[in-house]
Amino acid sequence: MANEDSTFPRPIRLGMVGGGKDAFIGAVHRIAARLDGRYELVAGALSSTPGKALESGRVLGLKEDRIYGSFEAMAKREARLKDGIEAVAIVTPNHVHYPAAKAFLKRGVHVICDKPLTSTLADARKLAKAVETSEALFFLTHNYTGYPMVRQARELVRNGDLGTIRVIQVEYPQDWLTVEQHNKQAEWRTDPARSGAGGSTGDIGTHAYNLACFVSGLACECLAADVQSFVPGRLVDDNAHVMLRFEGGARGMLWCSQVAPGNENNLRLRVYGDKGGLEWHQENPNYLHVTKFGQPAHVVTRGGAGMSEEIAPATRVPPGHPEGYLEGFANLYREAADAIRAHQEGRTISTLIPGISDGVEGVKFVDACVRSSHKNSAWVSMK
Repeated sequence: MANEDSTFPRPIRLGMVGGGKDAFIGAVHRIAARLDGRYELVAGALSSTPGKALESGRVLGLKEDRIYGSFEAMAKREARLKDGIEAVAIVTPNHVHYPAAKAFLKRGVHVICDKPLTSTLADARKLAKAVETSEALFFLTHNYTGYPMVRQARELVRNGDLGTIRVIQVEYPQDWLTVEQHNKQAEWRTDPARSGAGGSTGDIGTHAYNLACFVSGLACECLAADVQSFVPGRLVDDNAHVMLRFEGGARGMLWCSQVAPGNENNLRLRVYGDKGGLEWHQENPNYLHVTKFGQPAHVVTRGGAGMSEEIAPATRVPPGHPEGYLEGFANLYREAADAIRAHQEGRTISTLIPGISDGVEGVKFVDACVRSSHKNSAWVSMK
């Protein structure tokens, strides 16, 4: 089981952009970074409001001179310090991801960025160039790729247990935006200037799309999307039905919605091949349902019989104990730490953490959904 590793060198000095007072995802990233003892938060530009940034930094115990009013100031000063940050977590609204990541990448600071990659496809492509020309590493936190049973599903597909993949169905319905909300989390997510053109497609649709591609190992060639904004006056989509055509002939369907009463975070994936199928639910993540054609269905449990030895390090507690969201995030942070340390030693190691290409693909997905819907759900190329 994974836990704090006393053999790991000193913790990586970590900074954070965003994630201050009243921010949900920043706290999640900080918990994930702490879980294995491989990071120490030493600096932050935690809010675009200087007063809130200072207050947030003090609450987190940061030294006064390591609390910054802007990511620009933080990037410039930390890069000059002998004990400056080695990595930065970017947990801001989407429109800040590109300029913040670029500021640190060009100074050699490794970047751990929340999804989606950026708010626009143009920024995604510019960020990809910034990553290409930087000596630093870039990681994208599609946290569901850190779940043990998701990785088990991916391995089953790669090993050919399902045969040739034919059908992929993925859905991510929520209900929290069924009516207009007036809080920090809702306001920026429904503002196209900050979220980008996609609402549900960008916020949770990118998770569903990434999960489908991660497990199946297939690239999407084209899609046709029917995108809606059901809540009157809402400027971004809150529901989308998307048909997908994958390389090799596989077909898929994706539904994402934030206006589906009775759903909290009901991410669900089903993959079918000519030899068998599998099914996984995020709200009950420790179980992977697998069926070989013509045989009884069986369940692979996290940490139990049937789980691959290669996947075992991603599980942290004994079977039967709940494990999921925070631990999935922590798996990505732990693997990013290993990759960063290897990089500093002149080595390269492989990880399953999504990177810049996955991020660009996610923003391409949102852009294609919007373009398709504007063309009365016409098929548009992902290439």
